[in-house]
Amino acid sequence: MIDFKENLKERFLRYVAVDSMSDPSFCGKKRPTTDCQKVILEQLAKELEALGLEVYLGPEWVVMATLKATAPDIPTIGFMAHVDTADDVMGNGVKAQVFEDYDGSDIILPSGLVIPASDNPEMARYKGGCIITSDGTTLLGSDDKAGVAVIMEIAAYLSSHPGIKHGDIEIFFTPDEETGSGMDEFPYDRIRSTCCYTVDGASEGEIETECFNAATVKVTVKGNSIHLGSARGRLVNAVTILSQIVSTLPQAESPEATDGRYGYICPLEMSGTAVEACLDIFIRDFDLDSFYKRIEDVKALASAVSSIYRGKVDVDVHVSYHNMAEINKRNPKATSMIYDAALELGIELHEELIRGGTDGARLAARKGISCPNIYTGGHNLHSLSEWVALDGMNSAANLVLGIIRNWGA
Repeated sequence: MIDFKENLKERFLRYVAVDSMSDPSFCGKKRPTTDCQKVILEQLAKELEALGLEVYLGPEWVVMATLKATAPDIPTIGFMAHVDTADDVMGNGVKAQVFEDYDGSDIILPSGLVIPASDNPEMARYKGGCIITSDGTTLLGSDDKAGVAVIMEIAAYLSSHPGIKHGDIEIFFTPDEETGSGMDEFPYDRIRSTCCYTVDGASEGEIETECFNAATVKVTVKGNSIHLGSARGRLVNAVTILSQIVSTLPQAESPEATDGRYGYICPLEMSGTAVEACLDIFIRDFDLDSFYKRIEDVKALASAVSSIYRGKVDVDVHVSYHNMAEINKRNPKATSMIYDAALELGIELHEELIRGGTDGARLAARKGISCPNIYTGGHNLHSLSEWVALDGMNSAANLVLGIIRNWGA
């Protein structure tokens, strides 16, 4: 394996220091949902231009760059990562902590937060290596700035090693993946790749070719306002109606009660007054028939409860992405190239289900091309105890390079 670790560390620390937390409350109103994402996208565009790549950054706020082929008749392939970080916990103001020569014990962060070794058994794998965390007041941002760093490092390496045979390589950096809106205005007509690898996974060795079908169901209830002192028989309370809908949803089908291939229904956000109130419900399922049945069940429940309480209900369904498994099966070469490269590098892989999604799932559905997901070495994503192993990032970078070499063979 090539040792990219020092370069990867420098890149990663530089990228996580740039604020880029997205904000789902601005979906459909602003692109990107936060202005800080523009800063890192413009920075990456300049870095890619400096490497000699052809770069496009248009009104869609997607960086698209092409490293031109070094040999003829080799397929064009793509690599994708997203620049935004989640808002589950604070994602801006990241102060990364570097633990060199990790000794295998609990990691105590400056905030006092402890990352216990007993709860993170994979940390033992990196004893003597380098682990990076936040200071415990924010997430770290390895999802997906570790992926960004890996792709940028391989772009730099290939730019300085023109003797490596490859076709055109397309690079995509997207905003707002965490809000589910990153691909809403993706310039699909500009893509030429026959497959695209997202570098947006987690622990070292994990490869993902299957994800949830995903939808957001927005339930809006309109009630009838009247002075509470004379409300008998006249008040229709939208908050009460939505609360009843939430309490009637099956707890056994919640995210906290499911794992593996089991999907879920999750009431995520509720706001409003007695006059009008809104509820956002996430629906996830690997099976397409079950997915659409869950949507219809929620619509029927909302209608029934609102009718009982004499409210007026509107249900809006937005499908965010579909399971990419079928498309990946139809176009298996992209995945087989991952395994071939891993075998040559001595990397042990294992496939996992994504109980979530990637921008690649949207791309697969739209373009019909395979979009498997590659690990980054990150752990405890979207949390204050997030950490990333530098060795895992280095392994991912070598795997990406190996995939490119194999396509060019």
